[in-house]
Amino acid sequence: MADYKKTIGIEIHTELKTKTKIFSNSINGYGKTANSNVNVIDLGYPGTLPTLNMEVIRLALKAALLLNCEINKEMHFDRKNYFYPDNPKNYQITQFETPIGVNGYVEIEVNGEKKKIRIHDIHIEEDTCKSIHYKNHSFLDFNRAGVPLVEIVTEADMHSAEEAMAYVEKLRELFLYADISDCKIEEGSMRCDVNISVSKTAELGTRAEIKNIGSISNVGRAIEKEAARQINLLESGREVEFATYRYDEKNDQTIIMRVKEAGNDYRYFPEPDIPYVVIDDELIEEVRSTIPMLASVRREKYIEAGISLLNANKIIQNRTLSNYLNKFLDSGIDLVIASNILLGDISAYLNRTDLELDDTKLTDAKFIDVVNKLSSGDLNSKVFKEILDDVMEKEQSLDEIISSKGIKIISDPTALKKIIEEVLAENTTSVNDYKNGNTRAIKYLMGQIMKQTKGSASPELVNKLLEEELSK
Repeated sequence: MADYKKTIGIEIHTELKTKTKIFSNSINGYGKTANSNVNVIDLGYPGTLPTLNMEVIRLALKAALLLNCEINKEMHFDRKNYFYPDNPKNYQITQFETPIGVNGYVEIEVNGEKKKIRIHDIHIEEDTCKSIHYKNHSFLDFNRAGVPLVEIVTEADMHSAEEAMAYVEKLRELFLYADISDCKIEEGSMRCDVNISVSKTAELGTRAEIKNIGSISNVGRAIEKEAARQINLLESGREVEFATYRYDEKNDQTIIMRVKEAGNDYRYFPEPDIPYVVIDDELIEEVRSTIPMLASVRREKYIEAGISLLNANKIIQNRTLSNYLNKFLDSGIDLVIASNILLGDISAYLNRTDLELDDTKLTDAKFIDVVNKLSSGDLNSKVFKEILDDVMEKEQSLDEIISSKGIKIISDPTALKKIIEEVLAENTTSVNDYKNGNTRAIKYLMGQIMKQTKGSASPELVNKLLEEELSK
């Protein structure tokens, strides 16, 4: 079974972050009452005419630039003709002959190795309405009808579940940071279809398509399960059928939905009700200038500043925190400490109070003061936890908050050294234990010193001075 090679291509539909739909003025919003964000255009009433939302073109162009695509400067929309209940017009407006971007790529990294995944094309289309099936009934919610999408189609360049997951994560990261989409896979704003085949030779095997996989981790699981299913068929002398599957997360298996027909005839032809769209160099450069610092660049800057890869990735996963930290990249503060308190105490406060950073009284100046005092030892983590609510909720400066609480921070090495000497003199047994190789004894001594200072000393400074005394 190990001789089989997996070949994987991925199609991703991503909803664009516009206020209104692609061809109507209905609101583009998730989670609203069924069929409340609709009008006659979305419902496909005869005689209605689409009006192109140009913000869709701008966002799709931004996506194409991020994917390093060649831009089609003159393009038109096409009608894709098919009959299905979620498509009352009996055609979908999409791009077939002139997708907005072609021949692009994204770079992924798996196990320390970088690889380019080629993008065949990225094209714009309208979403269909949502079908809800319950017992013997089917219901249609037209809130999704006409929501703008881009579909990104790769070449079959991936050969493992790890590569496929890295690709989907990279695309999600790119679009999220460029504010193209909210990329919420669980809400359907980013939907992933995987095509996979297995073969022992250079000739590709018969592929299967796995539709609408609901998470990045499930992309990997679905690929492994479908590859194993195909291999078992081939090993038993049977053939793999060209079909569409879904991934059943509960039972961890791929389940057939329908057998595919080769060469569906959608009778594509140019959409007669929408004029050709011309994209000039000025628009391309204008859109390119709106692309913010991307996650890959942020990650490099954070790691260069000494932040661990783990914490860098955690910060990047929260764009609000990342944008906040970026304000201090050139401020000269200790970014390691800054990232630690953002991910730790400050995030805990925001989660507990259900607030955003902009809703608090944490000014840039106050944040810098907190980080600098933690760095110098004029503030320690224990005291910071005690005053955190005041820092986040009051207009007072950090010094005023500390003073109002009657807190005195001991950061004078001479004063601390005297306390340490007293504690060591009173705990000779623990001192001897440490010198005889029991390294855990230092934790007890640290505790006694912090107790003596009522937690007002810098643990880092105490630890440094304690080790110096014990080494004598």
